[in-house]
Amino acid sequence: MRNNRTLPSNKPDIIIRDNRKGTCMLIDVAFLGDRNVIKKEAEKILKYEDLIIEIKRLRNVKAKVIPVIIGATGTNSKTFRQYLSNVLGKA
Repeated sequence: MRNNRTLPSNKPDIIIRDNRKGTCMLIDVAFLGDRNVIKKEAEKILKYEDLIIEIKRLRNVKAKVIPVIIGATGTNSKTFRQYLSNVLGKA
């Protein structure tokens, strides 16, 4: 996404923009080999904080980060289902 200033994290894995609803979702996916799923989820949210602010300012839309973090044994965070329902439009 092009913006006026250089941001260190400006390439999420998936971007979903809904012009009718005026929303933009940045989806970042990670598969971990260990159990630090909650820690990695917090890192992903903080990583794109500046980009979210910039998107809101430039595009005049509601924007949010959807972290999809799955551990090697299938572990995920308690908020994973909530994030997934946001992507599917059920929330």
